[in-house]
Amino acid sequence: MRDVQHRLLGAGLRIDPDELDGTFGGSTEAAVRAFQRTRGLPPDGIMGPDTWGQLVEAGYRLGDRTLYLRSPAFRGDDVRELQRMLNALGFDAGKEDGIFGPRTDRGAREFQRNVASRVDGIVGLDTVHAISRYRPPVDAPSRAVVREGEAARGPGLALAGSTIAIDPDRIDADELDLALAIASELSEELGRLGARPLLLRKASEPTPVDERIRRANAGNAAALISIALGSGEQAKRGPACFHYGTPRTHSPMGRRLAASIQHALVRRLGLPDGGLHPRSIAILRETRMPAARVEPAVALDELDASRTADAAFAGDVARAIAEGITVFSQPAPADLARST
Repeated sequence: MRDVQHRLLGAGLRIDPDELDGTFGGSTEAAVRAFQRTRGLPPDGIMGPDTWGQLVEAGYRLGDRTLYLRSPAFRGDDVRELQRMLNALGFDAGKEDGIFGPRTDRGAREFQRNVASRVDGIVGLDTVHAISRYRPPVDAPSRAVVREGEAARGPGLALAGSTIAIDPDRIDADELDLALAIASELSEELGRLGARPLLLRKASEPTPVDERIRRANAGNAAALISIALGSGEQAKRGPACFHYGTPRTHSPMGRRLAASIQHALVRRLGLPDGGLHPRSIAILRETRMPAARVEPAVALDELDASRTADAAFAGDVARAIAEGITVFSQPAPADLARST
């Protein structure tokens, strides 16, 4: 816990001195929640894998280490800053997710090629200083986001023949069965529409999120739908959908996919609209296709509990998601295109 507190202090957050002996008290929990909000994570105050990973990443500054394409990929705020600077200068480094992948490697090499530098994709101090000399504008729009926003104004995907990854996620074990039931119904709906569903989890096998991400990327999925029942304060406001995003950047295609599903979900289920939200959780951040997390309901009271237990509920949710994907596969309406 002392390591967590040290890193939170390093991120500029306040913790009461009397908790700095490793006590997880009120100010430490408040600092965790504040950090989560700055990173686009659910502000639940829990130091889970996503929060811990991003807390470690927040400690890196560009120039602290030499970056290059490798497996496992470099992750950190130094990579995110490199992506931001390259994108601002017009070299496509991909979405600013803090993961040094193939697109970031290509962006770095293209920069090196344009400044007559050694083209090796290795970002050490020489390359960092060369990029800094061009003074990338701090608030310039990301080239990757602009390009994806332009793509979001056209058809989302050709649904027939496309692989759609389906990720039944879990908040707890009791909710996994319903998520699996929705995933099974959605798989059948998509099959009827001519798509190729790819289930990332079979039955209740304990499949870690990194393995599900690997399966989605390896399957060249055109879109990904993650399904969880929802929990916490957000779920109390009704069904909600999430797309990749942080306070600084987002995925226009992911946002459009999530918006299409959310509209269909609220209309079909007749429940309050829990809204559309950016999130930087791993399943949205690390997959390479438009991705949406769907949290269709939570048992708020006995009435809602009985409805979610109804066998027809899984089919209703699945049909709403399939409808949203179908709308996503068509050209974006003008008002939605303007909002991306």
